[in-house]
Amino acid sequence: MTRRRLTLVFVAALALAWGWLPDYSITLLNYIGLYALVAAGLVMLTGVAGMTSFGQAAFVGLGAYATAWLCTSPAVTDALGGLVAPALLPWLGLLLGLLLTAAVAWLLGSITLKLSGHYLPLCTIAWGLSLYYLFGNLELLGGHTGIAGVPPLTLGGVSLAAPRGLGIVVWAALLLALWALHNLLDSREGRALRALKTSRVMAESMGVDTARYRVKVFVLAALLAALSGWFYAHLQRFVNPTPFNLHIGIEFLFMAVVGGAGHLWGALLGAALITLLKAQLQDVLPRLLGATGNFEVIVFGLLMLFVLQRFAGGLWPSLARLSQRWLRPDVPDKPASAVAAAPLPSRALPPAGQVVLQARGVTKRFGGLLANNAVTMDVQAGEIHALIGPNGAGKSTFFNMISGVDDPTAGEVVLMGRAMKAQPARDFALLGLSRTFQHVRLLGQRSVLENVALGTHGRSHASWLAAMLRLDRAQEAALRQEALRQLARCGLAAYANAPAASLALGQQRIIEIARALASQPAVLLLDEPAAGLRHLEKQALATLLRQLRAEGMGILVVEHDMEFVMNLADRITVLEFGAVIARGTPAQVQANPRVLDAYLGGSDDLLQAAA
Repeated sequence: MTRRRLTLVFVAALALAWGWLPDYSITLLNYIGLYALVAAGLVMLTGVAGMTSFGQAAFVGLGAYATAWLCTSPAVTDALGGLVAPALLPWLGLLLGLLLTAAVAWLLGSITLKLSGHYLPLCTIAWGLSLYYLFGNLELLGGHTGIAGVPPLTLGGVSLAAPRGLGIVVWAALLLALWALHNLLDSREGRALRALKTSRVMAESMGVDTARYRVKVFVLAALLAALSGWFYAHLQRFVNPTPFNLHIGIEFLFMAVVGGAGHLWGALLGAALITLLKAQLQDVLPRLLGATGNFEVIVFGLLMLFVLQRFAGGLWPSLARLSQRWLRPDVPDKPASAVAAAPLPSRALPPAGQVVLQARGVTKRFGGLLANNAVTMDVQAGEIHALIGPNGAGKSTFFNMISGVDDPTAGEVVLMGRAMKAQPARDFALLGLSRTFQHVRLLGQRSVLENVALGTHGRSHASWLAAMLRLDRAQEAALRQEALRQLARCGLAAYANAPAASLALGQQRIIEIARALASQPAVLLLDEPAAGLRHLEKQALATLLRQLRAEGMGILVVEHDMEFVMNLADRITVLEFGAVIARGTPAQVQANPRVLDAYLGGSDDLLQAAA
């Protein structure tokens, strides 16, 4: 049996048993469904995109209060003047809740997501508390007393006042949400989201607008929370601030982390575990301790410590590994090669000899430290230009400036004839520059194919809604076919489905090169590409780079392997203490006394390379 079939069996069993389950079980299942919606949003926000939020309960409150106010306010009834049937008011409340939540989440996200480290979760605590106290202090919303008399949902003329009827809609919404989120992650947009957690610098260099994606996933998680709040209001028929305070937000985060913060089904597992455990502990602990209180929070904290110690990725990945002996992997309904895919748009490379990348007097200061001093150099189409120098010469700093990762203090960088003053790395990528990194930056747990497909990000466009509804399958097939083509070109096609982290370091560097090539660049920047490669692998890399040069690509290589550089480069620029001390052909550089002096012990490497 496959995992997909097991999921369908679970859904069918739940549907068949729904009418026979006792009312208490139905109530628990309803709350599990509501909490799982919030936890699924936190999986996307925290586990996938790498942003921690303790304030999701406030967004649940926005969804609940919006529909409760609209359905019970006399002012709204008078304003509508009988134009809207009472049965439609809850659905207008859903629309209002989603719109209000999207606006508030976008505003908060635009401000707070610029923070990083521990400042971001602290800020989510701050605005989560602010919204909680806002709910309790607005007379419009009933203050701390809350709003009573919220009407039940009506669907197709059928009242969903009973929890058993409403629960069917709750679970249908949850399953549809999990399906849509799974589709989103299995797409171009999903790869960009995963890259946010791994390395924002790498994602920007692949053409991803990381700030925009962070806000979008923040709003998506908030909308799922608001949907849960809307259901909650019509399930309880009463709303007050208590269920939306900070400790409930922490419980939602517990659910995502305990279940498996990087796995959508982990959200359901975590919600079920915490909800069932809480229901039992609230009865058992007061009897054991002889006092009332929220003692279950102590157990949740101990549970969190246990899970983080023994199951760092959550419980769902461990269950998935255990189930491998009984469950077969899912086979896609239609492989990528079988889907009709239009070719990706291609970029015409400039004629050989044309300057494609130029640094003009580029200087970089870090306070009183001068890292680069008026560095001038250029890269031409159809050549391999090497940048060398001793450790600490400023090569990495210069590399980051000409690729848009850092801005120069003085001077300018010109790419494809366009001055790139204060432009982000994604603009460099969209203009035709791609790069690798000195320290490999890959999505380690994702497949080699997905890592390379990330490089195609700037060559296609798709909306999140299209990805969620699987309307992007033809485009996704084209992206994957391009990734396979680049993998075959780099000699790694056999590892396409292997996790990237399972390959050797040298092979991971080749994956980065294939990912860079997937963007079809006019300028390719390689940061120590030969590091970790064996002799035959270096030869294969040199052959590939010569082929790219013959096709008209401009290539800039930073490398410490002098033999590799001297046998490959057309021109070489040498840095020492952030300044250019020599430039010319390999023969000219090897004969330059300043270069030999700069390398000191490294001069032996240069002489050996010359020999």
